[in-house]
Amino acid sequence: MRHETKKELERIVGPDKATDSPEHLVAYSYDAYTEERRPDIVLFPATTEEISAIMKVAHRETIPVTPRGAGTNLAGESVPIRGGIVVCLTKMDKILSIDAESLTATVQPGVINLDLQREVEKLGMMYPPDPASWAVATMGGTVATNAGGPRTLKYGVTKDYLLGLIVVLANGDVLKTGGRTLKNVTGYNLTTLICGSEGTLGIITEIIVRLIPKPPASRTIRADFMKLEDCSDAVAAIMASGSVPASLELMDRFVVKAVERSFKLGLPTDVEGILLIQLDGAEETLGREIKQIEKSLIDKNARNIIIAKDSAEAERLWLARRAAGPAMMRMRPNIITEDVTVPVSKLTAMIRKVTEIGERHRIQVGILAHAGDGNLHPCIVFDKRDDDEYKRVQAVCEELIPEALALGGTLSGEHGIGIAKAPFLKFEMDTVALSVMQGIKNYFDPKGILNPGKFV
Repeated sequence: MRHETKKELERIVGPDKATDSPEHLVAYSYDAYTEERRPDIVLFPATTEEISAIMKVAHRETIPVTPRGAGTNLAGESVPIRGGIVVCLTKMDKILSIDAESLTATVQPGVINLDLQREVEKLGMMYPPDPASWAVATMGGTVATNAGGPRTLKYGVTKDYLLGLIVVLANGDVLKTGGRTLKNVTGYNLTTLICGSEGTLGIITEIIVRLIPKPPASRTIRADFMKLEDCSDAVAAIMASGSVPASLELMDRFVVKAVERSFKLGLPTDVEGILLIQLDGAEETLGREIKQIEKSLIDKNARNIIIAKDSAEAERLWLARRAAGPAMMRMRPNIITEDVTVPVSKLTAMIRKVTEIGERHRIQVGILAHAGDGNLHPCIVFDKRDDDEYKRVQAVCEELIPEALALGGTLSGEHGIGIAKAPFLKFEMDTVALSVMQGIKNYFDPKGILNPGKFV
């Protein structure tokens, strides 16, 4: 990038919100995936107008632009693989409004998911999407990837709560979509189109979300199983019982041991699988649901069933699931968290495949799952510096995807495509679908400068 162009960009945001120092370029060259590429400059805009001005320069000069939030992306969506500009949105971190009467909130993209959760809960409301990285993940990132999380089973994903957006397009134009009404069928649904587009169609600068009343009561259950197949079979049994838990999470022995080694939570390390279940709703109905679920767990040979006595114990039980990612990251220098999803009825079959593929390639794989919706996260720990091991890791990833598709699944449930899954799109989407997506990309971004090298 020319020195003059860098100076022009610096003038737009101010010298204190632009950097090309080597240490900052390294810090913004990667996310939670394994690839790294250095940008030419990192900018920290504070307004929609500044982002519009940045994009006008980038469009004029044909400079690649990579939008970025907290960098928790697990598929490489925020890696600037063609250099250029990283537009980091963490300075835009204000909750602009919370409307308790209309059940809506308006936020900037740098707002942390958990911060929004806490603020609306003070008013008796809930924003359901809760990715595992919710303590650091930004709202802009969750919209760009259509993030889910443990509560997806009952409440759905980000797009189900998204009402409107302000988006800066590739040429600097500002697009407004949707609004604050819960019903809106005016024109094409551009809000949903942008959601999940991973920064390839525009840069999100303002977000309107729908809220719901906070459920009056909740219960948490942990069930331990000596056989992993019994554990996964119990998931299908619970779903067939008529109960719909808010969350239904599975952890295998590898993950349980990693968590216990790091955090000493008192987890049983001799079991092959653990289920964590959260129910919420009216107090008078929870007792009946707990009995239904207990029966399903007992029928599938649960060795031990714990029902949390209070919110403190429930939080301790859920801490094991929240700690799973950090615990496995401590095991080896690198981790890839896969994201295949299958119908719930095929969950046991897919778990068998994950285990078999890992063992055959001599790769350590732990299994986490948003089990109630069939979303598996095989966690592959390794050392990328070992060329032979990394080749075997890549082989594991490549084999997981066709196995999931063969079972009627999809190659990504919630992490997105980015650079990790881009080579595999052709196995799930036909040429017509791929052509339509490319046509949309060409219209929004004819010069191909927005997050280039990703899934389109």
